[in-house]
Amino acid sequence: MKILIADKFPESAQTELGQAGFEVVYEPEAKGDALKQAIASSGADVLVVRGNKVTGEMLEAGRLSLVVRAGAGYNTIDVKTASARGIYVANCPGKNSIAVAELAFGLILALDRRIPAGVADLKEGRWNKKEYSKARGIFGRTLGLIGVGSIGREMIVRARAFGMPVVAWSRSLTSHRAEQLGIEMKQSPLEVAMSCDVLSVHVALTGETRNLIDEKVLEAMKPGSYFINTSRAEVVDQTALESAVHERGMRAGLDVFAGEPTGGTGAVEDAIFKLDGVIGTHHIGASTDQAQQAIADETLRIIREYRDTGRAPNVVNVARKSPATHLLVVRHFDRVGVLADVFDRLKAAGINVQETENIVFEGAVAAVARIHLDQAPSDQVLETIRAKTKDIIEVSLLEL
Repeated sequence: MKILIADKFPESAQTELGQAGFEVVYEPEAKGDALKQAIASSGADVLVVRGNKVTGEMLEAGRLSLVVRAGAGYNTIDVKTASARGIYVANCPGKNSIAVAELAFGLILALDRRIPAGVADLKEGRWNKKEYSKARGIFGRTLGLIGVGSIGREMIVRARAFGMPVVAWSRSLTSHRAEQLGIEMKQSPLEVAMSCDVLSVHVALTGETRNLIDEKVLEAMKPGSYFINTSRAEVVDQTALESAVHERGMRAGLDVFAGEPTGGTGAVEDAIFKLDGVIGTHHIGASTDQAQQAIADETLRIIREYRDTGRAPNVVNVARKSPATHLLVVRHFDRVGVLADVFDRLKAAGINVQETENIVFEGAVAAVARIHLDQAPSDQVLETIRAKTKDIIEVSLLEL
């Protein structure tokens, strides 16, 4: 199996892939047309990327069967095209959670103590102790979380150490789970914003979360509150955030923002960083040695399991429920061609098989095939299946 790695990836992990019998093609600088060409010319079965954009044209250019996003999100991959071509898309959720939570708290402290501005003054030779002695302190302040996944849960642990009570909203959060976590559950992002002193966002980018933090949410926050975003820029209405900073004295710490350069280096012209009270980092939430090693280890696990079992862990684009309406259960003797005959009968009747599973009993004498169908076979079709061969023991049909 050939692996194309089209982003920076630890050398130790590349070596481990080679030792495990994989052929590794390392093209960390390949982007755009160069990546499309690498996919086509390498004949790779698996593509590994971090921040690289993977378009539909790229997916159609070669023979990929698996794309691994060596990170938590997957919004840079054309998942729709991958699904249409039967290409698995997998990611590495939760492996960068501690690193992102550490940065989020670093931004909170930097906002409260105005560390970046103070350091800049010192570097310019200016001493202004009176100005920088005006920190509010975060002990006893309420941390509001939007999203209580793996990163959100790491935020809760750190908030407890800093003496900050936590209020939170997440689509999956229940009152029972909130009680277990020792936090207060809110019914909406708006309620969280109304109840907190620091609002930190930790959700994946989806159609439902795009602009989730809008003007209403930001206006509901207390004047002078702190806002942290280490998730995705598109989750926040940045124009509304600029207004909140300018008009209501809010402070913002951003690891992601609307005008973020696409490459590793470039010019930043985003107006939000010209506002007093806004600080930023370079989309580095997951960029610690510990996190990158954990992500590399998970990437290797995904690839190995895919090779060994044909199934990839952490797949994001397999249908949760197929269009199947009926289940055909065929008990049969475990002999050559039995299921081929069944499938031929279904094909002749214009019935599509959505999923199938064949369970062989001990001794390999008999088996049961569970065949999910997009419509019910007629009585006549069922009878022809039963009568085709003596190797069929029983046929039954269940409506799903």
